[in-house]
Amino acid sequence: MTNKTVLISGATAGIGEACAHKFASKGCDVIITGRRKERLDKLKVQLEQNYSVSVFSLPFDIRKQQDVAAAVASIPENFRDIDVLVNNAGLAAGVTSIDNGLLSDWEVMIDTNIKGLLYLSKEIIEIMKINSKGHIINIGSIAGKMTYPKGNVYCATKSAVQAITEGMRIDLLPYMIKVTQVAPGAVDTEFSLVRLKGDKEEASKVYKGYQPLLAQDIADVVYYTSSLPAHVNINDVLVMPTAQANAYNYNKKE
Repeated sequence: MTNKTVLISGATAGIGEACAHKFASKGCDVIITGRRKERLDKLKVQLEQNYSVSVFSLPFDIRKQQDVAAAVASIPENFRDIDVLVNNAGLAAGVTSIDNGLLSDWEVMIDTNIKGLLYLSKEIIEIMKINSKGHIINIGSIAGKMTYPKGNVYCATKSAVQAITEGMRIDLLPYMIKVTQVAPGAVDTEFSLVRLKGDKEEASKVYKGYQPLLAQDIADVVYYTSSLPAHVNINDVLVMPTAQANAYNYNKKE
């Protein structure tokens, strides 16, 4: 993987940030994207200082197609030979039954988790097609494989990620572009804090009584899937903490 170029969406925190550190630590040049410019700038400095790699910071809102296209067009020539795209940007908003759901929550999840992934993928696929190589890694979720109470629209968006991943793999086969889904279970990141609108007390309860996954655990899996020989592709990975059996069965201790 040395001297490869990797683009990671949603790199300002959690799994995206951990992926940036993982790939950089292996000698990859990294393009980091997200909405929070100050976090990207800080991460850029860390990666360059710690790993002596080249880093390009690209702040934009993945929900806005024109912004995505303009951002990708602005990538300098020395970063444009993108080998790996990690579609990590995503979120959950709210925990409500569907009859009590907020339209604003639904729209931000659909716009980010589905449309944003498509907008960015479309731009990068054109680059990969020219080279007849590349690897797209979509971060899905156990929620895309098993719908759980009050998960409704979020689960639907992650089900869409799984379907889009499968469709990509079929359609990009003539170009020998690999496509993988990595679907985590419970990971201790900002995920629950964002979902619960900044309620730190409630967010902490999500991970109480068991050892959840860490962002680094998922970054390790993402890197592994990208580091295999050209003739090997891992289609789908479902990874959960040992204390989690599926979307809503946990072994929690008091």
